[in-house]
Amino acid sequence: MPRTVTVGLDGSSESRAAADWAAREAKLRGLPLKLVNVWEPVPEPIAQAPLLGPETHQHWSERSEMGVPPAEGWGSIPREAAEELRAAHPEVDVLIEQVTGRPAEVLTDAAKDAEPLVLGSRGLSGVGGFIVGSVGLAVVAHAERPVVLVRAEGDTSGTDSDVPPSRPVVLGLDTRAPDDTLIGFAFEAALLRGTSLRVVHGWDAPPYIVHGMAPDFELNAQIAAEQGAALTEALGPWKRKFPDLQIVEDSLSGKAADHLVDASSEASLVVVGRRIRRAALGAHIGPVTHAVLHHATAPVAVVPHD
Repeated sequence: MPRTVTVGLDGSSESRAAADWAAREAKLRGLPLKLVNVWEPVPEPIAQAPLLGPETHQHWSERSEMGVPPAEGWGSIPREAAEELRAAHPEVDVLIEQVTGRPAEVLTDAAKDAEPLVLGSRGLSGVGGFIVGSVGLAVVAHAERPVVLVRAEGDTSGTDSDVPPSRPVVLGLDTRAPDDTLIGFAFEAALLRGTSLRVVHGWDAPPYIVHGMAPDFELNAQIAAEQGAALTEALGPWKRKFPDLQIVEDSLSGKAADHLVDASSEASLVVVGRRIRRAALGAHIGPVTHAVLHHATAPVAVVPHD
């Protein structure tokens, strides 16, 4: 099946901001944009509630069995959004797909053919950060393709879509297990935008700081040099492959999540990873990625990898 930049659209300001960002991404990648609108049938407890009355109960049951939306205007949401996007981005082919089911499951399935899947998140009022809903977290935790969370400020829809693409792409990298899928996505994102790539690596402070001991400047310098060398080594093959891409390496003492959140204020996109788990323990986002999702002020791409 042909790849598309896919966005989950429910008519909210968050999803409309995500759709606008996705349209710009589709233009950069030369791909169609697909709007996925999901209708979730009436929950079982509500369907069985005696207070609904026999006529109402029959109405909901028939519509659920037929896959018919609960409101006549259901189809207008993606149609109106598609018209707006086509007018704003005439060079992008906009497709519509309406599906009945559970949003998290439908969108996770949609991610299989997405390049990437884009979802919206509400910005915290007055404070940098996301409010990532249960659907967004579930999709991020289970999708095996990149998922981008785009922030919307309050009731506006254009804030993050207007971020200058010249701002760097920021990549969070763990040098203990650098993954090619994650690094490749970040390099591609920077190249598509014609901007630089800033790679951020956080490492634990020396033990003497934790225990309140006197600073050992020689030890600190040694650890910093080793960590910086590890970052340079991890990026070496990619720098040789893309010699014209400007790369800034930041190997910093402290929590990686804090450094990435700080870097997000000047980023066009923040790229972080999520290790795919297929064991009985189930899906896992990871503490660094989870923190970045909730507190970054730029769109965040979560790239799953083995």
